[in-house]
Amino acid sequence: MLLFAGISWDDVSAFLKDYNVPNIAFRILLALAILIIGCFIVKKIVKNIENGKLFKRVNKTVRLFLRHLLAVVLYAVIAVAIISVLGFDMSALSAVIASCGLTIGLALQGGLANIAGGIMLVIFKPFEIGDYVESSGVSGTVVDIGLFYSTLTTPDNKKVVVPNGTISNNVIINYSTHETRRIDFDFQIAYSADINTAKKVLYACAKADEKILQDPQPAVMIASHNDSSVTIRLRVWVKNEDYWDVYFPMYEQVKNSFEEYGVEIPYPHLNISIEK
Repeated sequence: MLLFAGISWDDVSAFLKDYNVPNIAFRILLALAILIIGCFIVKKIVKNIENGKLFKRVNKTVRLFLRHLLAVVLYAVIAVAIISVLGFDMSALSAVIASCGLTIGLALQGGLANIAGGIMLVIFKPFEIGDYVESSGVSGTVVDIGLFYSTLTTPDNKKVVVPNGTISNNVIINYSTHETRRIDFDFQIAYSADINTAKKVLYACAKADEKILQDPQPAVMIASHNDSSVTIRLRVWVKNEDYWDVYFPMYEQVKNSFEEYGVEIPYPHLNISIEK
């Protein structure tokens, strides 16, 4: 930084010698100044680039990842500048870093795997910010993809932080990729119940709900024969955002309609015979 201003370190040393200013004290103050001013400049640079027209054309997921990466690189530059100002021998420091590189690499192999995983997620885009995904035993809406971790928000408003390496190496289910989703409802009816009536009831319930799409048309079929019941399945298509608004109310609607039309819903019975 001093070189950019046309001042060499020899000039600074001569100034300190002339005015009896302790060299180490000045170095510490200068390092603090570089830290404070540098952090301020980094924030400004990142903010200006993020608000730039060209940067805004980039996908939101890529923007967030590049913002994290740019900030890390700029802060690393500040750290190198501070080390240099404090008077450490950069060549000796480089040798120490090189000798410790293998140890650090082994110790941080999980972190490096997470960085590589984050890069893979940005390049191949299995999901983006705002998508509802399921992976590694957790599910939620993606709110951030960082250098090391991705952050999800669950439907009950919990924050879940998952390592990028774990996500990139596991199966990812993205529920937000397509505009529509299919819902399969399974209902149990008694063997004595009239199947045609049960089908008509289910078709009527599907037609009555405005959020259920009629193209593709709802379908009703017998799914299985059980020990004491018949499973009848209602299959409908809905828009992605209407999934849960249709899912839960449908069970209540079908239950009420079955009772209204006399379609018996079986439940476990225990018959006891007493012999004298």
